Amino acid sequence: MHQTPAAPAPGPSAPGALPDTPAAPDDREIETLAEFDALVARGGTLAHHRFQAVDLTGRTQVLLAAETEGAVFLGCPMTPEAAARVRARGALVFPPVPGLPFDPYRGAVYTPDELFAGLAGGYDSTPDARAYAWFQRTKADGDIFSSMLRAVHDDAVSDALDELLAGQRVVGVMGGHAMARGTDAYAGAARLGRSLARAGLTVATGGGPGAMEAANLGAYAAPFPDGMLDEALQLLGGTPSFAPSVTDWADAAFAVRAAWPGGGPSVGIPTWFYGHEPPNAFASHVAKYFANATREDGLLARSTAGVVFLPGAAGTVQEIFDNATPNYYGSRGEPTPMVLVDRAHWTEDLPAWPLLRALARDRAMESRIALVDRIDDASDALKRLGD
Repeated sequence: MHQTPAAPAPGPSAPGALPDTPAAPDDREIETLAEFDALVARGGTLAHHRFQAVDLTGRTQVLLAAETEGAVFLGCPMTPEAAARVRARGALVFPPVPGLPFDPYRGAVYTPDELFAGLAGGYDSTPDARAYAWFQRTKADGDIFSSMLRAVHDDAVSDALDELLAGQRVVGVMGGHAMARGTDAYAGAARLGRSLARAGLTVATGGGPGAMEAANLGAYAAPFPDGMLDEALQLLGGTPSFAPSVTDWADAAFAVRAAWPGGGPSVGIPTWFYGHEPPNAFASHVAKYFANATREDGLLARSTAGVVFLPGAAGTVQEIFDNATPNYYGSRGEPTPMVLVDRAHWTEDLPAWPLLRALARDRAMESRIALVDRIDDASDALKRLGD
């Protein structure tokens, strides 16, 4: 069984990393030990800074001597002596919460390696599966502490996602989770992801299986010769679905990554609300949420370069009109492009296109919507609408 590799260190040299946005010298959010040390080295005060999930157990002497008035330490392990001293000097300390399968104060989005750690022992032993099991136990127990932890976690993920995507041209690719590996539709979605990534766009999906995985796979394949994607599709086709075994399905993806390491970056934004749908391993950056509504709105709002809607069912229909609403009212500024793929699906099977066109009539969004017959036409349509 595939052994999941250790997660790469963050930074511009890490495989699948989006370009870094350098931290400003006066940035008051400190999210890594390196940033903490740099702040101390340049003689900066710790006062009024926010320290997020940084292990400070080895920095006791610094904390004992530092000015910390107005500082906030969110989930930062430190010695009892250091914690008492920074509190006495005016800091707020929110200690790590023991026994959780996730860090509610995390300062970065997830990686597939992190979520699937321990996959060799079966998917149920991974952090992703254990976080879902915790969610199932607590989502309806009425415990305000559990609901607070979920809210804090999701807000931390949103903050990290905004930092990750700053300055990026993001295009969303929406589609159903039921699209199986080994099908022409899956291959087409992968080619779409590759085309968008090669055009300089950051591909963002719902982060799950099916069409979402295919688009993330395409972005992963973008730096390689075209033949790589064909070979990867053939390898994945032997495990067409995450049912009945998420372990086998994920193993196949990690085998592709091991055969072609260092693929292109993309983003997946899944949710533990749909815990039966595991995240895919081809999105290099995974912003996973407990609250599905926060995740859905955040994914669409961050797709600033437009959205491509592949054939799907109720979830994709919902996403079409969730995206159409701010375009209709102009609540997010200028309307962003919307491309629907498969004329028969969106005019006959689920006739969302006629309603979307009726909504757009005589409004600014009218010139920003398109319906194409073939998935291979979607990238050009998106470009045309964005010009």
